[in-house]
Amino acid sequence: MLVLSLHGDAANDSVEEADGSILDRADPPERFGRTEPDGYAHAMSTDPYRLPKSVRPTDYHITIDPDLEAETFSGRVVIDAVVDEAVETVVLNSDSLTIGAASITAVGAAEAEPQPCAHSIDAELERLTLTPPAPLAVGPIRIEIEFAGAFNPRLVGIYASKFTDDDGVEHTLASTQFQATHARWCFPCWDEPEFKARFAMSLVVADGHQAVANGPEAGRTTLESGRTRIDFAPSMVMSSYLVAFAVGPLEMTDPVDVDGVPLRVVHVPGKGHLTDFALEAGAFALRYFTDYFGLPYPDQKLDLIAIPDFAFGAMENVGCVTFREVILLIDPDRATQPELQRSADVVNHELAHMWFGDLVTMKWWNGLWLNEAFATFMEMRCTDAFRPEWNRWTDFGLSRTEAFATDTLGSTRPIEYDVVSPADAEGMFDILTYEKGAAVVRMLEQYLGEDSFRDGIRHYMQTHQFDNAETSDLWNALGEVSGEPVRRIMDTWIFQGGYPLLTVDAVDGGFSLSQERMENAGGGDASPTDWVVPVRYRWQPEAEGAEPVTDRLLLEAESTATITTDGPAAWIVANDHGSGFYRTTYPVQLTDALAELAPEVLDPVERYALVDDSWAAVMAGRSSTLSHLNLLEAMTAETNRSVWVRIIRGFSQLKRLVDGEAKERLEEIAHDAISPALANLGLTPDADDSEQVRQLRGDLVRGLGVVANDPEIQEEAKRAVATGRRDPQLVDAPLLAASVEVVAAGGDEADFDDFMAAWQAAETPQDELRYLRALMDFPDPELLARTHPQILDGSIRSQNAPLLLARALMNRDGGAETWAFIAQHWDRLTELFASGLMVRMVEGIAALDQPDQVAATAAFFAEHTVPSGTQTLHQALEKQRVNAALRERESDNLTRFLIS
Repeated sequence: MLVLSLHGDAANDSVEEADGSILDRADPPERFGRTEPDGYAHAMSTDPYRLPKSVRPTDYHITIDPDLEAETFSGRVVIDAVVDEAVETVVLNSDSLTIGAASITAVGAAEAEPQPCAHSIDAELERLTLTPPAPLAVGPIRIEIEFAGAFNPRLVGIYASKFTDDDGVEHTLASTQFQATHARWCFPCWDEPEFKARFAMSLVVADGHQAVANGPEAGRTTLESGRTRIDFAPSMVMSSYLVAFAVGPLEMTDPVDVDGVPLRVVHVPGKGHLTDFALEAGAFALRYFTDYFGLPYPDQKLDLIAIPDFAFGAMENVGCVTFREVILLIDPDRATQPELQRSADVVNHELAHMWFGDLVTMKWWNGLWLNEAFATFMEMRCTDAFRPEWNRWTDFGLSRTEAFATDTLGSTRPIEYDVVSPADAEGMFDILTYEKGAAVVRMLEQYLGEDSFRDGIRHYMQTHQFDNAETSDLWNALGEVSGEPVRRIMDTWIFQGGYPLLTVDAVDGGFSLSQERMENAGGGDASPTDWVVPVRYRWQPEAEGAEPVTDRLLLEAESTATITTDGPAAWIVANDHGSGFYRTTYPVQLTDALAELAPEVLDPVERYALVDDSWAAVMAGRSSTLSHLNLLEAMTAETNRSVWVRIIRGFSQLKRLVDGEAKERLEEIAHDAISPALANLGLTPDADDSEQVRQLRGDLVRGLGVVANDPEIQEEAKRAVATGRRDPQLVDAPLLAASVEVVAAGGDEADFDDFMAAWQAAETPQDELRYLRALMDFPDPELLARTHPQILDGSIRSQNAPLLLARALMNRDGGAETWAFIAQHWDRLTELFASGLMVRMVEGIAALDQPDQVAATAAFFAEHTVPSGTQTLHQALEKQRVNAALRERESDNLTRFLIS
């Protein structure tokens, strides 16, 4: 599943924003916060949320009859199961369902007849207990249960998704979202990932409606009611959270044959012309992953389904992958490069899951991080192969920055931790699971070598296909193939939070490397921690004509490493190609030399890291904003788009710390830094411009118009938006997207009205979201408040509203009023929004960095909770305190410097 991030999807275009045996452990599990004897086993017998293992399902046949108008459903499930240990009751999961008749048949027994069962519900533990007339002996049984329920209002379980057609008529779909523990909202089941089974679905639909499910359609029957029952073939063996279906007025593209796998996009009527890019990306990904994993696509067909209302980014249901419309439905001629990249990334992420996650599945939700981290890592690998010119691994720095920002906190968490309740499982869907997880997987791949890493992955997949696995199984496979102490290395990264700062010092004959835990100033206390750090480094001999030397080492915990250079060295990079999930600090003279030589000796990822590490040092109180400003000004000969985005963001971060004359002076400095780069490109796109050049032009326009407050650029942006409103084809997409943000940042009521109309009349999901987000950027709080009734009445979809409120919280002028609205309507918002989106919303409070705001939010959340998001809430509150401490520490010094 792809979770939406405030710094990913919602702000994609924003500038604001050793040795020993292979399996040896470095320390006992208690070192990493574990209590189990081997660090991986789970004490299921003492976990009240875990089901007994005495009975296990093998096959389900589920019939669902939805009433789209009433938003209710009825159903029947037939479950073939095996009793492995004689029992008196059968316990499975059920939540918010009304249970009707239930029976159990002892299959194969003489004169076997269905035996009616008494049943009871434990609402707190979400369990259904069936009690047959007599105990069940070891052997096969068949369970039959009738049930009914209502659609869930928070976009999980089975829920309603609505859309309006070109004639203004509203229609309703039924769709599903079962990860992590919501299949039990739709039908009684063993709703734990280890209970794998085959699932066959039958769906009853109205005349003119269609249905899709995991398996291919197997037949249709017209019922006496005039409705149609559509039967689907059984799925592969899989976990219950991967079951999915959609019912309603749907259309499908013609299938594309991808080496024997039929691939379609399913969508609401009238959107078929926006499906070509998703089909292209999907076909490429299927072939790429088949080759990478060395195994064929594991099921029979693949449907990509665009759902108008979807809480997450997408969900990897086997053969029936669900997405937000903005991901699948896209016009390449009107989309920016980040929007196209986002589409490819998410398609790739979910298709990677068909193997890693669906074919091989974690045993329990503590292993969710590996599913999602690996899929995030593989999405970027696939996108990089799909469009090499996008420089995907360089762009990864943008999202990895946010993982660093969270992992520097005292309130961070280990990537893997014990999961007990469903709320614990929901809480794992965060930036540490996805972005930090992907970063440490990338670090391991680059240290082992890409071929060795891939061969280890293939070994793991072939060993555990159609089964469940633990994190340790992957480390064992990689260690066996590579001969490296993979588990010993990775345990230090997975079972403890935080990351190291590597300090480079010049010593006789080379350099020394030492580590310490990176911490923010003004945040929570973090325990001293060490890692086994896989370091890749590069240094330059001073000898004329000498080539750089690249090598690797393991920096052991509680030790210092020495790099011997065999002669004078001009410079060293302690994180070659930026592949390590750590920050580096160098002596001042070496930092200055790297900044001066950056375009010649550092690749884009390393130049990005130079700027990013500098700001991290400011946040940690190890450096000043003045030093960071000097570095930004020294880096403006840059040509790479990702590095420029980080430079512009650096100016934006500094600008938030000052007001009045100092703010104006900082805008002038930013203007002087950014404008030459735009002058070199020109404001008018050229037919020969690459996508990266076109996007860089847009980023520079955004930087000048929003951060530097350039009036000429702002007027150009107004003209571009006016032209784009008449005909979007007349304005280059990156320039139009940037201009929308520039106009919003300084817009008045007329501009707001225009953007409101543009949102409501948008012809593509990208245009709709672009103008909707921009409404949150207007400087007048009264204009922002005009969106509040539309959030409360649902005019702004509940899938978007929490992310929009998070963006508005970061609005320099309107953040305080937005928080007042959220606090006043908290109870209503918790009714409207999925719990996973509520926590995304509150992340925005980190920008409220005035002392009274810090006190007010702390007091509020002392009395209010965020379902399934307690840890993320603590992190947001700590980020807020860190930002407030930064303001107190640096604002006056920066102001004095700027106006002196």
